[in-house]
Amino acid sequence: MLIKDKIFDFKNKTYTMGILNLTPDSFSDGGSYIDIESAVKRAKKMVEEGADIIDVGAESTRPGATYVSEELELKRILPVVKRLVTEIDLPISIDTYKSSVAEECIKAGAHIINDIKGLKGDSNMAKIIAKYGVYVIIMHIKGEPETMQKNPKYDNIIKDIKESLEESVDIAIKEGVSPEKIILDPGIGFGKTFENNLEIIKKLCELKKLEYPILIGASRKGFIGDILNTPPLDRLEGNLAVAAISSYNGASIIRVHEVKETVKTLKIIDAIKTIKQ
Repeated sequence: MLIKDKIFDFKNKTYTMGILNLTPDSFSDGGSYIDIESAVKRAKKMVEEGADIIDVGAESTRPGATYVSEELELKRILPVVKRLVTEIDLPISIDTYKSSVAEECIKAGAHIINDIKGLKGDSNMAKIIAKYGVYVIIMHIKGEPETMQKNPKYDNIIKDIKESLEESVDIAIKEGVSPEKIILDPGIGFGKTFENNLEIIKKLCELKKLEYPILIGASRKGFIGDILNTPPLDRLEGNLAVAAISSYNGASIIRVHEVKETVKTLKIIDAIKTIKQ
């Protein structure tokens, strides 16, 4: 699989996606990279640390987060994307569920759209992705960010996620998105209980049966803090444990804040997974 001019071998290697939040209210690093220079500096640092993809977001989707207008989201994200596509040599992913934001960022040179609403929040999103031939990360979410953690319930968490992701994939393919350009994300922490998150990671191999690369984004999330009894900035060991288990169970991309440590961890996991017997 070729993204930008980089070869991605999702069958034999686990890739690291570095998180770049341009928001004032993200749950762990809100406000840290809200000006262009600090955002570009942070992206370049993640490149040095071994990131394979940079994921840029300008609207917080933490539990309880409120809606951000398209105008404000573009004001935050577009100047940074324009800088990144000329100053770093990695694929740029855009964390948005708005097709207008996605289109402007693609025109500026972005390579991937990371849609937390799985193409179900904006009826034009799949059309835009197909039009420009970019890659898409289709995530599962139950509810909306503002209310998603208010008592989410499932009959069967893995079955329900699989069925919902299959619906999203159908939307994509019907609009002309190439199946080879689809990546799936079960949505850790997005309308999921503590137990749901653990079950998803434990049973990730079940989602691999959908035969698409899987992304896991669990970095610094609440369930890790609940286990370790630590605040978001003190969850590194938990993040790495989840990254390692997710990779071993079939994840192809791990979305993280701490790039350097994750890259090293995944090298060990990949070596174990690919050893010839």
